[in-house]
Amino acid sequence: MDTNAASLLTQSGVTNLKAARASALSAGSASADTKAGKVSKEFEAQFLHQMIDSMFETIEGGGTFGDSNASQIWRGMLSEQYANSIVDAGGIGIADSVHRELIAMQEGSFQ
Repeated sequence: MDTNAASLLTQSGVTNLKAARASALSAGSASADTKAGKVSKEFEAQFLHQMIDSMFETIEGGGTFGDSNASQIWRGMLSEQYANSIVDAGGIGIADSVHRELIAMQEGSFQ
């Protein structure tokens, strides 16, 4: 086999390997992208939950229902639902930033 034929075979093999790798990454990245999106939204919801909880703590006397243990539990669940509602409505932008960073980190580790 002459060098031109060997060169073509090598280039073809490299091209095929690159195409196979790109195909595998895109198939895996769809799954990874949805996981990263879910984790990003969960992170934003947790952040908002902490922030709303802190806001509730500033209410003197426990607010409408007093300062009993039951009202503290209720406020915790309410702040969690508020946070989830905010994220479902589009959030405040934290999830988008975290998602971009997760995808960038993931793509960097494959290259």
